[in-house]
Amino acid sequence: MPCVPRENFTSDERLGDLLDKCIREHPDNDAIVYVDRELRLSWTEWGAEVDLVAKGLMAMGVKKGEKVAIWATNVPDWITLMFATARIGAILLTINTNYRRAELDYVLKQSDMEYLFLIDGVRDVDYVQTVYDLVPELKLQPRESFHSEKYPHLKRVVFLGPQKHRGMYSMNEVKSLACNVTEEEYEERKKTVDVHDVTMMQYTSGTTGFPKGVMLTHYNIGNDGYWLGANMNYGAEDRLCINVPLFHCFGCVLGVMACINHCVTMVFCEVFDPVKVMTSIETERCTSVYGVPTMFINILNHRLFSKFDFSSLRTGIMAGSPCPIKAMEEVVDKMNMREITIVYGLTEASPGMTQTRYDEPSMEKKCSSVGKKLQGVDTVILDPDTYEPCPDGVIGEFCCKGFNVMKGYYKMPEETAKVIDKNGYLHSGDLGYRDSDGYFYVTGRIKDMIIRGGENVYPKEVEDFLYHCPGVRDVQVVGVQSQKYGEQVVAFIIKEPGADLTEEDVFDYCKGEIAWYKSPKFVKFVDEFPLNAAGKIKKYVLREMAHEIWPDA
Repeated sequence: MPCVPRENFTSDERLGDLLDKCIREHPDNDAIVYVDRELRLSWTEWGAEVDLVAKGLMAMGVKKGEKVAIWATNVPDWITLMFATARIGAILLTINTNYRRAELDYVLKQSDMEYLFLIDGVRDVDYVQTVYDLVPELKLQPRESFHSEKYPHLKRVVFLGPQKHRGMYSMNEVKSLACNVTEEEYEERKKTVDVHDVTMMQYTSGTTGFPKGVMLTHYNIGNDGYWLGANMNYGAEDRLCINVPLFHCFGCVLGVMACINHCVTMVFCEVFDPVKVMTSIETERCTSVYGVPTMFINILNHRLFSKFDFSSLRTGIMAGSPCPIKAMEEVVDKMNMREITIVYGLTEASPGMTQTRYDEPSMEKKCSSVGKKLQGVDTVILDPDTYEPCPDGVIGEFCCKGFNVMKGYYKMPEETAKVIDKNGYLHSGDLGYRDSDGYFYVTGRIKDMIIRGGENVYPKEVEDFLYHCPGVRDVQVVGVQSQKYGEQVVAFIIKEPGADLTEEDVFDYCKGEIAWYKSPKFVKFVDEFPLNAAGKIKKYVLREMAHEIWPDA
């Protein structure tokens, strides 16, 4: 049975301690399952794999505080490396699977990474060739004496697969080195790890400048994971289908860390695919599944949806971008997820700041709000100009202070100081308000807010309205520059299959129903929205598209 959480409880357990607890309390329970490759490891079996890789890393020369980067989809080695590095005090550096040559070059330089683990590639991107292009010395120098002039910190590159590549080690070779490290040496290294050490570095999306390396500690993500899981009433009998990417906090914290804290079985999908997700849920009788709104919408609208059994589901998380009320209602009704939660936060907050609870008494609050503040986190709405707390109902900036606030941006003290103020509050850049019952609501990004003729227009409010327009499957609202009004409202819409919806239909639907200044001036029908690797909609791309289509708005 799930344990009863203690209000505002925080733990000093390191990631390795949390894994040890799962092994000790539920040694034979499934820890990791991959349905598509018939891989199943118990907590005991996976713990042994983590120890083997950790010793192999030590034998390879990985020192405490060094950065071990992983550029891969949700392959089994990903989560093993996450805990193997944590065991020995190294830092796992997660690399976005959508990165290309220029972005990898930037991270290689900015992060000072010492080790790089990678798969062969994703879709049309050849990771191996990309690395060879950037680091030609790999093919020219002996592995043992490898040195790169361009990336002087880089020591080793490891390929996560059976194929051999010149200059790269294999994961099997890493494991074979483990015999060179004694149990005593391993135990001594583990003792050097402190709960406040950085254990993970994640790069922000970089949509407002160069990507920044967010430094997260055991304390940050361990405690965030505990409360995220507690608010879903997680216990050892639960099974979570993790189809969101591990390189993102959604996968490795909301997913993995919530599971590790409560001994929940992790059922992985290497990449998001509606059929594979539905198959995993039915085959493994998953009780929980996560996704950004577009993922859930794709599942709900899949032609095979009715063929699958979702009766085992009860909870999960919808997050990553504003959650459409209509989509939430359909997930609750059609996928049996009556205890689904919404989480709000950002990478710099480890990432959770607020969450709805599994036993939320109000379905209206469950669907429209982002919940109450996460236990132990001081989440507040501050006036963006004065930094004073806003009264309930007044829109301001989401800010927080507590165990979840990052240690800072790697080698960017000035950027860190811009987002963490003198009082210790992390500024999110998101707008919202709190109601009198303590529930928080997101109205948009500060940069996403549309100002039309002096009137503030919050995109999510318009999106929630348009979701109910007949023929609308999904919608995103952005602003486009206007000489006369400053900005005009633009709606990008994906139609329901077979719908004959026109622009005039959308305009007519809005007339007299919402304020005139909130009604879209322009409508563009599209087949899909631009997404990043985490499934989040890239609104800045939509704004660029709008400017190209209507340059003289």
